[in-house]
Amino acid sequence: MDTSTSSEPGLEAIPRTRVYTQVAEQLQAHIVNNLKPGDMLPPERELVQTFGVSRSSIRDAIRSLEVVGLLEPRQGVGTVVRDASADAVVNPVAGALLQKRKVINELLDVRMIIEPALTRRAALHATAGQIAEMQAILSRQEEKVRRGELATEEDSAFHYTIALAADNSVMLKLANVLMDLLRETRERSLQVGGRQEKSLAAHRRILAALKKGDAAAAEAAMRRHLLEVEKIVLQKL
Repeated sequence: MDTSTSSEPGLEAIPRTRVYTQVAEQLQAHIVNNLKPGDMLPPERELVQTFGVSRSSIRDAIRSLEVVGLLEPRQGVGTVVRDASADAVVNPVAGALLQKRKVINELLDVRMIIEPALTRRAALHATAGQIAEMQAILSRQEEKVRRGELATEEDSAFHYTIALAADNSVMLKLANVLMDLLRETRERSLQVGGRQEKSLAAHRRILAALKKGDAAAAEAAMRRHLLEVEKIVLQKL
């Protein structure tokens, strides 16, 4: 079977030693980037030729995407793309749906509502110990950036400490859930060239406002930071 070319843009032949999960990953990316809800998936025969794998591997890959709610079989029609439901993101089985632009965008919207407000409160309620902890986190972040290492843990720790400093247990729990849902996209954004340096600079601006107890400046600095992150995340989808 000739698998040197693909009839679908962005799809590549899969080596026979790889399993259906790799087919599912490529199909998922193709759906997210090139299709919309209601669009038809290419016929099974065409997918077999495109990927250069067995019919059973294609069927297993499609079935796995049906399980997470990304695809839907329709009798007499074929397999169609489903819309990502906001309810699905709370289901661990539906983790793949987080790649959908619509859901990611909605999560980023929620983050934009919650985090600037948390940062405003943190400017008014942060203790000296919490400010010192944030400074220590940024020192570790700076060192990792200087060495060319990903400072994912420090990034998360900084935002968590701000949420903790806001002194509202309910908002803290909401922020934690939101950050967990966005963990993969945040990690990916930090790998974009120059992103870590921008993140560090943004964190410094936020901390400077927090040290002064300037609630408006702290909120504005966090909002600016999140807008920069959102731009990068949505470009990578």
